[in-house]
Amino acid sequence: MKSTDPELINPLRNAAMQAASHAYCKYSEFSVGAALVSDAGKIYAGCNVENISYGLTNCAERTAIFSAVADGVKPGEIRTLVFYMPGNKLYTPCGACRQVMAEFMEPESIVIATCDTEETKTWKLSDLLPEGFQF
Repeated sequence: MKSTDPELINPLRNAAMQAASHAYCKYSEFSVGAALVSDAGKIYAGCNVENISYGLTNCAERTAIFSAVADGVKPGEIRTLVFYMPGNKLYTPCGACRQVMAEFMEPESIVIATCDTEETKTWKLSDLLPEGFQF
């Protein structure tokens, strides 16, 4: 099982919050940021980038994963992903993000939702997407 150093959670949350401040969300007005840590210990962040054609919108979680992949991170090398949304309500990742996570993260990898309260929600990826598409 992949484990995350508890001392990494706050830096990941801070990176996700910073990324959310860069979100392009003129249609939903709902900024989201995400940050992940690779097995090598490098942090990658991303924000949601919307498009007037909603199907072309990219969520923060996928932006962070795609940034890591563009930098050479391979499938299975993402240990933890933390995402942040403003406000005081926690949400789960969308289905598209869950499937992309399943492509690049191990089933035991950790996904954590955060918001402006102290409340968090933590899952193993396998709990977010049981029986996702696999080869």
